[in-house]
Amino acid sequence: MKEKEQWSSRFGFILAAAGSAIGLGAIWKFPYVAGMNGGGAFLFVFLFFTLFLGLPLLLAEFVIGRNTQSDAVSAYKMIAPGTKWHFLGYLGMATSFLLLSFYSVIGGWIIYYLFKTLTGSLSGLTPDQYSAVFEGAISNPGISITVHFLFMLLTIIVVANGVQKGIERASRVMMPVLFLLFIVLIIRSLTLPNVIQGLTFLFEPDFSKLTSGAILAALGQSFFTLSIGVSVMVTYSSYVPKEESLPKAALSIVFLNIFVVILAGLAIFPAVFSFGLQPNAGPVLLFQVLPNVFNHMPFGMLFFLAFILLFLFASLTSAFSMLELQVAILAKGDEHLRKKWAWIIGLSIFLLGIPSALSFGPLSDIHIFGKTFFDVADYLVSNVLMPLGAFFISIFVPLKMKKSVLFSELDSGNTIPLFLFNVWFYILRYVAPVAILLVLFDVLGIWDKIL
Repeated sequence: MKEKEQWSSRFGFILAAAGSAIGLGAIWKFPYVAGMNGGGAFLFVFLFFTLFLGLPLLLAEFVIGRNTQSDAVSAYKMIAPGTKWHFLGYLGMATSFLLLSFYSVIGGWIIYYLFKTLTGSLSGLTPDQYSAVFEGAISNPGISITVHFLFMLLTIIVVANGVQKGIERASRVMMPVLFLLFIVLIIRSLTLPNVIQGLTFLFEPDFSKLTSGAILAALGQSFFTLSIGVSVMVTYSSYVPKEESLPKAALSIVFLNIFVVILAGLAIFPAVFSFGLQPNAGPVLLFQVLPNVFNHMPFGMLFFLAFILLFLFASLTSAFSMLELQVAILAKGDEHLRKKWAWIIGLSIFLLGIPSALSFGPLSDIHIFGKTFFDVADYLVSNVLMPLGAFFISIFVPLKMKKSVLFSELDSGNTIPLFLFNVWFYILRYVAPVAILLVLFDVLGIWDKIL
């Protein structure tokens, strides 16, 4: 039997796992969700959820994957044979399938901007003209579907090549350069006028603007940026050698995510206020602000070209993990089946994403509960399916895995104090499920019926 493929090193695993999380969730989604929910207050709640719920849940998924060395469905079957817990793996499959279907639409927008930058079409425009370029692209069905397909094609090709030769190799190149370009962007953004106004919005919390909806959005954003509740990290950690430290890897990934989220805020919000844009502009915020920032830099379009490439890399590394979850479950380690399933699942996701791609054009007037296809998919994934998956994982690990096994996994490759292990176990068993359930009750309107 062929030995299961693994990451070549802990650094490779961290980059790949961080790449799964550091994508559109941190760079694209956080700035506009924070902008719509009060800025600093939202950031504060997001950081709280990330550290005290996201980190313990990330470690829980790591333990499941590394302990079983199996795909998401088989892992639950191995730990709890003869039960229905393996449906948690199928829930992860369904969630990541739906997530990638609209995520790749946004990835397609990035590809379109890459093309426009290469042709010089974005140079020297006004803020209104940048808005018109973006709105014209997403409302055009031919453009939307074509770039959506191209993004999925790139994702399929990398995942079909495997863990080390495909995902890890791509992540090793894409992620470090992304950080370097981010620093360049922030330096420029912090030299713009009205920078204090942008920094105040990001770092000075105004809790009067914090609604129950904003708290829910912060929880969903925390799970979204860490790829929690989808069993993606169960899949990725199944490729981690036993001698590697899971706590160190989890801490590295969490702090990298927090770092990138803050970098994204520093890059975006000073520019938002400098160009008279609204921080609550929504999903289009990034595509309107960044061209303006680079347009005011010497050789700005060259920098923007580099950044849009790296923005594409960040979104692709996240897409790899979502497709890998599906492929790992169906291919069962067979490299020939890997290629076959990568194409079958990838093309199926492309087809499912077509309504989302058309949500800003021909299907813009079709609404489900007041939302477009794109918004429904985003809402279901971020606010329902991911928290639901995280809820069940928080129950599964303490209930079905022995404490001795859990401690052994967390202690392997690194001596973890028993006190910290007990804190993690307590949060996972008692705090996380209650907190997630309270928020889910809010989003499902159950509190309104009870109170």
